[in-house]
Amino acid sequence: LKHALRMFSNLLSLQCEQIIQHLNRKIPGVNIAELCQRIQTSGIEINVGDLAKIANIISFLFSTAARNNLSTEELVATLGNAVSALPKHAVQVIRHVWNEQGKSISVSEDARNMATMGQFVDIKWKLGVAMSSDTCRSLKYPYVTVTLKVADPSGQITDKSFEMTIPQFKNFFKQFKEMAAVLETV
Repeated sequence: LKHALRMFSNLLSLQCEQIIQHLNRKIPGVNIAELCQRIQTSGIEINVGDLAKIANIISFLFSTAARNNLSTEELVATLGNAVSALPKHAVQVIRHVWNEQGKSISVSEDARNMATMGQFVDIKWKLGVAMSSDTCRSLKYPYVTVTLKVADPSGQITDKSFEMTIPQFKNFFKQFKEMAAVLETV
């Protein structure tokens, strides 16, 4: 049990530090799915949705505390009011991270007025061929699967996947070439 609590505290600390880095625009977001997998591997049962809620609460709390220049004790009191069922060791982790790094959070007007759209993190693609289906024995239909890794405005990183036919992919590629050409003129 002590080992599991220590692992959870370390991972919560990592999550808090990543949230601070995201608020300072040093990283595009926090990969909740990856963090959830690490927590589950350590033997603690938690789902991605619950972890995402925790991340949203901590992110809101840290950004509000930075804007209002809250002390550590004021932050902990606010946290107690916001989340009554938070374990004591979790509060200690948040307190420690805020003590160490809370003052580093940027509260500039630019940071406050950031756009409400997601941020691109990574792209992966693969080429596939559909050989058959239940209605057609011989398809031999090529397609491209694209997976975009995107950080939403709250900082949660998610994967968005879609498939394209070869003509759709060629159009997609053509638009990227046009964007690249415009960027070269800037």
